[in-house]
Amino acid sequence: MAAGTPRVFVSHLAGVPVFDPNGDQVGRVRDLVAMLRVGGKPPRLLGMVVEVVSRRRIFVPMTRVTGVESGQVITTGVVNMRRFEQRPTERLVLGEFLDRRVRLVETDEEVTVLDVAIQQLPARRDWEIDKFFVRKGRGGALRRKGETLTVEWSAISGFALEEQGQGAESLVATFDRLRPTDVANALHHLTPKRRAEVAAALDDDRLADILEELPGDDQVEILGELAEDRAADVLEAMDPDDAADLLSELPEADKERLLALMRPDDAADVRRLLSYEERTAGGLMTTEPIILRPDATVADALARVRQQDLSPALAAQVYVCRSPDETPTGKYLGTVHFQRLLRDPPFTLVSSIVDSDLVPLTPQTPLPAVTSYLAAYNMVSVPVVDESGSLLGAVTVDDVLDHLLPEDWRENDFQGEEEISGGG
Repeated sequence: MAAGTPRVFVSHLAGVPVFDPNGDQVGRVRDLVAMLRVGGKPPRLLGMVVEVVSRRRIFVPMTRVTGVESGQVITTGVVNMRRFEQRPTERLVLGEFLDRRVRLVETDEEVTVLDVAIQQLPARRDWEIDKFFVRKGRGGALRRKGETLTVEWSAISGFALEEQGQGAESLVATFDRLRPTDVANALHHLTPKRRAEVAAALDDDRLADILEELPGDDQVEILGELAEDRAADVLEAMDPDDAADLLSELPEADKERLLALMRPDDAADVRRLLSYEERTAGGLMTTEPIILRPDATVADALARVRQQDLSPALAAQVYVCRSPDETPTGKYLGTVHFQRLLRDPPFTLVSSIVDSDLVPLTPQTPLPAVTSYLAAYNMVSVPVVDESGSLLGAVTVDDVLDHLLPEDWRENDFQGEEEISGGG
């Protein structure tokens, strides 16, 4: 960015794509790295934390950045693929500066940092933090009261101190447009203190979605920082199989206490899943597949499939069962695949088009057999029934993959190159 061009606020850079000179995408910006300086000088911007395709986070020095705009970042095309590791003298701008409470030098009034502006120095390739957008009072980005203003670095004090009770509203706002798996990856790389603050600022449904994407250790840590009533609410918002996996990591007393705080229906589903061995169809399944009675129509089925909160794997088929139509159901009759629903008239009864040829799994079916079943029949989801023929749930391919991959798969590097070049 040449001298004289408008400054860039870092909240607008979160998640934007990073390109090489040929227009090929290298990754996405996840944070910026700055270094505090003595003598009242503004913090120097060292580089960007970029998440590449393999989900590895790498460091791209600002000397490799040739253009920064709110919609994209352009690099020289050659980046070092070693994993980013934060040094003691470095600060993450999004993770540590936003929501920080500091003071105005002139009035000693407390303000909260809502955003940070960066700018390139004239005739040089160095960058520094230029200004801060702050709100007076103790509120974060969601607080409606309080005057907002833009100030110079020299106009504030307090960044050299360890922050206590830092809010998270501004950081959460930068996560709004990210998928849960991307937010989970961002949380994983924050400090435990910062993770707890962000979790406290998220609503229950959003936190539940993000917890489902986190490694088990992070899940347990975050859940342990929540008040028990709220922890139970978040568990209720999670998919039953994910909630059961998380609770299975807790001490027995903690698990029982949280189950007692959950709604009875939700707790019953989770308890049922906890009764099965972990690496079996019963331990893998979700208890909330799409279930229809025999007299339902194709139109009814398509309306259920269109529900926004369904995963693609669960939306790929519906299960036809006699009443009751909640797990455990009445007799399981068969499956109707999404493609078949698209081919038949809306008034067609689902009972007339069920696929009853495939034998469903039992809850005791071991993981290798579940995997082979999905692969052999090209399925993304498979029904699980008990010995009386009642549907208990469904195992989806994403749940199987979670158990086949190593426990640290979210952090594994899928490519070994130390450097990649997009510039040819």
